[in-house]
Amino acid sequence: MSRPHSMFAWCVFALLASPALAQQEPDTTFDTRVARPALVERAPRMLFDEGHHEFHRTAGRYRPFADLARHDGWRVTANTAQIDSTVLAAADLLVIANALGDERMDRPEASEPAFTPAEVGAIERWVRGGGALLLIADHAPMGDAARSLGEAFGVDMRAAYTADPDRAEGGNETFLHFRSGHGLADEHPIVLGRDSTESVHHVLAFTGQSLAGPPGSVALLRLSDRAEDLLVGLGRAGGRVPADKRRAAAGRAQALAFEHGRGRVVVMGEAAMLTAQVAGGRRVPMGMNVPGNDDRQFALNTLRWLARAL
Repeated sequence: MSRPHSMFAWCVFALLASPALAQQEPDTTFDTRVARPALVERAPRMLFDEGHHEFHRTAGRYRPFADLARHDGWRVTANTAQIDSTVLAAADLLVIANALGDERMDRPEASEPAFTPAEVGAIERWVRGGGALLLIADHAPMGDAARSLGEAFGVDMRAAYTADPDRAEGGNETFLHFRSGHGLADEHPIVLGRDSTESVHHVLAFTGQSLAGPPGSVALLRLSDRAEDLLVGLGRAGGRVPADKRRAAAGRAQALAFEHGRGRVVVMGEAAMLTAQVAGGRRVPMGMNVPGNDDRQFALNTLRWLARAL
């Protein structure tokens, strides 16, 4: 990788590692139009949760994601209520993006469970009965806040910062590149798309946590044998991490897909790759808007698989 790209990676990581995360904003110039929409005739219902201190919301940092989904045919509705069977009955897909236990990410309470046991049970039963879930939970403290919900589906979240020298292509080992033959699940429909024009060859993730899925799950983005989890809190992964705070992450992943009963689930351990943001006063691109990756197509294919359109 060229030095400018390496400098880009470290610049954005400095912003990600800082509690001053308000510096991340949606990239409102990003083109979210879809040349061949897959779901316009069906118009499935996406319920985007915003009732659990989510860091990402449809009018904020996940606006490009929501707009991309709408252009592909989804009817997107934000939810601010407690989740129960009545709320879920009005949805085909539930999206949760970085729920927290507190509105302030830098407070200890942010690591507390974002969802009550009753909500976890309602979501699990709904998916098992045929619903679809896209659960996105990033590095600490987001992984902690979503841990109990992940466990209901057999997913283990480390709630750490994942570094992988074999997936990095610059100075920052938490910016991970998953390519065909190097971590991508090349035979999964989410990677293949509807045809060769929609195939995914390169997914770039921007500092997330690692995941392990239930039996039968597919690691869409598999980590290498040299991957490690840095077991540190918010903003503490930028310096030297001692050996006792490192744990092997070989065989784990940053994205999983699996069936759950009659439903479908995708769990992502990193959030920026599914949206388009700018970071800091220099408005550094971060996400689908970084040139050279297929994150945009990866997002579309993920939503289409969850809608059973792939």
